[in-house]
Amino acid sequence: MTNFVPTPTVPAPDIVRCAYMEIVVTDLAKSREFYVDVLGLHVTEEDENTIYLRSLEEFIHHNLVLRQGPVAAVAAFAYRVKSPAEVDAAEAYYKELGCRTERRKNGFTKGIGDSVRVEDPLGFPYEFFYETEHVERLTQRYDLYSAGELVRLDHFNQVTPDVPRGRAYLEDLGFRVSEDIKDSNGVTYAAWMHRKQTVHDTALTGGNGPRMHHVAFATHEKHNIIQICDKMGALRISDRIERGPGRHGVSNAFYLYILDPDGHRIEIYTQDYYTGDPDNPTVTWDVHDNQRRDWWGNPVVPSWYTEASLVLDLDGNPQPVIERTDASEMAVTVGADGFSYTRKDETSSAAGTDAVGFKLGAQV
Repeated sequence: MTNFVPTPTVPAPDIVRCAYMEIVVTDLAKSREFYVDVLGLHVTEEDENTIYLRSLEEFIHHNLVLRQGPVAAVAAFAYRVKSPAEVDAAEAYYKELGCRTERRKNGFTKGIGDSVRVEDPLGFPYEFFYETEHVERLTQRYDLYSAGELVRLDHFNQVTPDVPRGRAYLEDLGFRVSEDIKDSNGVTYAAWMHRKQTVHDTALTGGNGPRMHHVAFATHEKHNIIQICDKMGALRISDRIERGPGRHGVSNAFYLYILDPDGHRIEIYTQDYYTGDPDNPTVTWDVHDNQRRDWWGNPVVPSWYTEASLVLDLDGNPQPVIERTDASEMAVTVGADGFSYTRKDETSSAAGTDAVGFKLGAQV
């Protein structure tokens, strides 16, 4: 299935980190209630059609843009680059790839300056920018700090029908792989890729796409995530908790997945690890290892594998969704997810580690 993505002869832009996502919502008032009143993101500014939100530790204008529109979708996965010259580099890089680009010196959203948006080789709307308005970092505003405080934008997760192609493209773009999921034939089902010194700035999940699987915000501690669950229960909206809380095998993070009023998936995430050394090893998980997605916890619900948000082209139209023809992770692992044991005689654990096996109460 993989189609070769040529490597441009011009240098790739030097990307610092994932910075913000722009999503289209169909009811701005309901979305504001969810993201501000329930999750506690902080409003930088807003008008009748758009809300600009940021997390507690952020100093750039926003991490999330909510824009009123007719179809729930994602308009941009935005990355900050190292200098103004890297915006030029991004434009040249994608033009050589043959991708459609659009440059706006005054930015595509408030608070962002000169930037370029592209329709990348996988069909996703990427944005690259350096110039941004600085706002108050709220780190010491303890009067605003909530029990479930979201402190940082952590990562994106993208659904694509061709993970190996996407992995090669993002590696050419300068991303490094921290962890991946493969089978015994070497087929890659998912990959976690980073520019900042954490497990990922974005991940590729195999499935029908291009679509946005989730956008993730970090908390300081596990108890912040538990508080969000308690709050959603108290508000009688616990049916929007799709999966978790639990702990991932991949990334080691404690997590929770929830759905906004339009079905956009948000992950609340904490306690992954440092990846900044140049020889940071890649951890490979067997697709049949039932601890890869859940180190412990409940079964991975089917919707987590099948449902995701549409993404837009540069004209604001939904990109066509291409069906994945290779075996999906869900199809390969039916019946495996959701069990918190890993037996030596049934399943191998993460690469480089031995599984601990227990059978009928006796160690084996």
